[in-house]
Amino acid sequence: MADRVKSVPEIFIVGCGDIGSMLADNLRKHGARVTAMVRSEVSGRRLQGLGLKTFFGDLDNPDSLHDLPVAGTILYYLAPPPPYGDRDPRMHHLLEGLTNSEMMPHRIIYISTSGVYGDTGGKWVTEETPPKPQTDRAKRRLDAENTLLAFGRHHHVDVIVLRVGGIYGPGRLPVERLKKGLPVLNEAECGVTNRIHADDLVTILIAAAEKGRGDNIYNVSDGNPGNMTQYFNAVADVLGLPRPPSLSMAKAREQLSKTMLSYLCESRRMDNSKLLREFGISLRYPDLESGLRGRE
Repeated sequence: MADRVKSVPEIFIVGCGDIGSMLADNLRKHGARVTAMVRSEVSGRRLQGLGLKTFFGDLDNPDSLHDLPVAGTILYYLAPPPPYGDRDPRMHHLLEGLTNSEMMPHRIIYISTSGVYGDTGGKWVTEETPPKPQTDRAKRRLDAENTLLAFGRHHHVDVIVLRVGGIYGPGRLPVERLKKGLPVLNEAECGVTNRIHADDLVTILIAAAEKGRGDNIYNVSDGNPGNMTQYFNAVADVLGLPRPPSLSMAKAREQLSKTMLSYLCESRRMDNSKLLREFGISLRYPDLESGLRGRE
């Protein structure tokens, strides 16, 4: 991996939260020059403490995005859309800034969501499956995908979209929810969900920089679907906590949050064969059991 990353002149990360920080640390250790965009001094100091260069910019403030140092870089876009509406103005603002400054990255890699497929009744989805988002959250992501792909075609910039299932791993387990004994849907009524370990996601992000094909979409999951209740029970067992109580769907609609219900009411299985074939990688955690064993 060292030779691969060193061939990249610069890495620019938009959205340097936990996954972005893991990615940046991995890349930097293998010789890449990494700059992270931040919008606060607190974030700037945190990332500078990790050895990263920082650039102050705010996706909600288009005027701050005209001088991004991204010419010729690999640009990772890991920032979430705003929590409202069915469009992602943050993606639009970034691309307008790039257009106005005429400073184009070599490649843009975007983390989207498997939610753009909507509910398929548990059927398998490939990258050829037409998206049918059913929540505003997923519609915002599809808007960002379409806007970015059109931008890449127009400006001759390689764009890779990664449609990612649920991310889990250290720091991302539902520990507090389990400790509070919050209920889950009974397993018999659960839809099928997909997941990917955070460590494998970082590996995939790095592989996308070298092996991903521009103007392409890739499903990102471990290829072993399960369900949400199975996940909570498995985490509880590994951590030595009581399994959460279960509810019928009728009771769940009364007691669970709208966001949680949106996850529970959609069911699909993600085919990850294109990703594994084209990126030439083997997942470290190809199923939930191995991922939870390696939680430390």
